[in-house]
Parts: sequence; structure tokens; C-alpha cells
Amino acid sequence: MSEHVNSQAHKPDHAGHLEVFVEKLIYRSRWILAIFYLILVATLALVAIKFLKEFAHFAMIFWNASEAEFVTGVLEIVDKTLLGNLLILIIFSGYENFVSIIGAAKHSADRPKWMGEVDFAGLKLKLIGSIVALSGINLLAAFLEIDTTNKENLGWMVGIHLTFVVTGLIFALSEKYMVHDHH
Repeated sequence: MSEHVNSQAHKPDHAGHLEVFVEKLIYRSRWILAIFYLILVATLALVAIKFLKEFAHFAMIFWNASEAEFVTGVLEIVDKTLLGNLLILIIFSGYENFVSIIGAAKHSADRPKWMGEVDFAGLKLKLIGSIVALSGINLLAAFLEIDTTNKENLGWMVGIHLTFVVTGLIFALSEKYMVHDHH
């Protein structure tokens, strides 16, 4: 009888092997996200080109620009900078949260201070904050050129900006209370 029990124990467990295979496949599928982050890096390069184009345009009109044109030019440069910062934040945080730890920055002096510390909830808060900042910059630029701005479009911009602000506040408060409830 003990031989019968031993032979049962040595039979291959096909369901168990299938489960292990599926779990390994799911676990390794996170690397597909690397494609998304590489495309975001390419997008960052496009933002840098647009940044250079904006700067070249700003440099050409600098001497003859009115105060409103000058401030608008500066805001457009700041806007592209914030967009680049946002992309870097998404690339680093998303990659580290969902794919793998970035080991390229081996020395702590090379790593940004926030790297590895922004979780998914923090990333969403920073994303919403960046969207509000970008929206605010575009709204300020429209107000600086109020004489040439379509008033209906300006109304929509204000409404959309307020929607972003309220959404950000609601999300921040919900995150604060969820974290507070867990502690």
C-alpha cells in the first residue's frame, strides 16, 4: 500500500505547473510596460525640441516684445519645463512602481531625492498638481493677452481649470483620509 501512496505523490501535477506558468507569465508581463516608458522618453525628446523652438522664438522677439508678450514667452518656456518634469516623474515613478528598480543611478548623488519614494498615490497627486499648474500657466497667458483672447474660450478655460483644481482637492483630501484611516 505504501508503494501506491508513493506513486500518487510522484505523479506530475499538471494543474500546478500550469498555475506556475501563468503566474510567471503574468509576473514577467510587466516588462511590456517598458515599451510605454521608452515612448515617453522619446516624447520627452520631442518636448525638448519644442522647448528649443519656443526659446528661439522668444529670443527673436525679446527686444521688441511688449510686457504681456514677454511674460507670455516666459510662461511658454516654463510650461514646457513643467511638462518635461512631469514626463520624468511619470517615467521614473511608473517604471520603478510597476516594472523594476532603476539601477543605473548607483550612487545616491546621482539619484533624484524623490526617486524610489513616490508611490502610485503620490504619483497621481503629483500628476494632478502638474496638470493644475500647466492649466494655470495657460490661463494666465490667456489673461495677459485678454484683448485678443476669445472670451467664450476664456470662459471654458476658467471652467476647465476650476474643474482640475476641485478634482485635485477632492483627490488630495481622499488620499489624506485614506492614509489617516490606515494609520
